[in-house]
Amino acid sequence: MKKDIKPINFLKKFEKFSEHWSPKVISELNDYQFKLVKVKGDFIWHNHENTDEAFIVIEGKIFIEFEDKTEKINKGEMIVVPKGVAHRPYAKNQAKILIIEPSGVVNTGSVTDKLTAPTDDWI
Repeated sequence: MKKDIKPINFLKKFEKFSEHWSPKVISELNDYQFKLVKVKGDFIWHNHENTDEAFIVIEGKIFIEFEDKTEKINKGEMIVVPKGVAHRPYAKNQAKILIIEPSGVVNTGSVTDKLTAPTDDWI
């Protein structure tokens, strides 16, 4: 099967959904997925035992709380959270981010919560 090769416009994709903390897959690279997410308010403490997770801020700013510190990630910046590291993302105001992680990764790690989102929700 031949894939349709064309640019993906982040801003147009963000217009297709409004919910927070619900990653939307926009593309794949080998076994990795690129997911757009709108975030606002608090997420839950969790970790991903088998994979690192990259957060790239497209618009706004987010914070990621770790056991010993909190990092601020501004528009145009990124952070990689190593596998197994407990973290809690949050945003005081709505932010738009791109997450890169392997296919099938659950956004809440091994925790099931009201914020647990589908793993393969494409837009």
